[in-house]
Amino acid sequence: MPELPEVAAIAEFLDDRASGFPVRRVDVASLAVLKTADPPYVSLTDRVVESVGRIGKYLIIRTTPGTSGGDGEPMIILVIHLSRAGWVRWSDQLSQTPPRPGGKGPIALRVHCGLPGEGFDVTEAGTQKRLAVWIVRDVEDVDRIASLGPDVMSLSRDDFGKMLGETSARIKNVLTDQRVMAGIGNAYSDEILHTAQLSPFATAKSLSPEQIDTLYAAMHSVLTDATARLEGREVARLKSEKRTGLRVHARTGLPCPVCGDTIREVSFADRSFQYCPTCQTGGKVLADRRMSRLLK
Repeated sequence: MPELPEVAAIAEFLDDRASGFPVRRVDVASLAVLKTADPPYVSLTDRVVESVGRIGKYLIIRTTPGTSGGDGEPMIILVIHLSRAGWVRWSDQLSQTPPRPGGKGPIALRVHCGLPGEGFDVTEAGTQKRLAVWIVRDVEDVDRIASLGPDVMSLSRDDFGKMLGETSARIKNVLTDQRVMAGIGNAYSDEILHTAQLSPFATAKSLSPEQIDTLYAAMHSVLTDATARLEGREVARLKSEKRTGLRVHARTGLPCPVCGDTIREVSFADRSFQYCPTCQTGGKVLADRRMSRLLK
């Protein structure tokens, strides 16, 4: 799942290539991804991309009428949530043939923008289709954005500590709950907790002030370092670049780069997370719930 560093890098990449240029056309291959009908997606045609940014893990593409016409609305915004398996694929020679609606391919949306012939596809792999697109006049018209917590990078230490002190939820769940704070997902929460040497099952309310200080610092350092590492990278290279920077996430069975212990995994439902027993749980191996159910 693209998280704050990847979404920030994608936004920067698209902003560099699309801002100041018109949206020549939008092709929708999967009507299911569109969560709004007014304004219609065709209203983006001939509008100029003002900027591309992010809110939490949402891509925000702002467009204005420009000087060449287009819809007269002062602002129409294309909002994209890549969810778990979505991605953006830029092309300097984007196919002019619209993708087949309802086709079996991964393309959900195609946006012709940038220099002539350029543009990008929004794709989604797998069978669980969760990618979502909104076309709105105000980002607050997107219910999911309106319900987001503060951006994780904007949180002060005091606000962060107060937030943790008000919940008995497990810290892993607090970090990834977008209603609490926006931007962190499964991968970077694993990295943050490993850096802070905290168990994913530790409860937020139980953390000492010193542990909160450490967690806050880890949160900022992990996200800042990842964002800096991805800055300026081609979109096509972001996934592989992300993997090279991970120390525990998706490294089950490999040695911890800090202590050498074996990275372990806990699985539940259709998700899993990774941790180091020596660094995070005092050597205790956490029960894998999926395996425990199988053994009953």
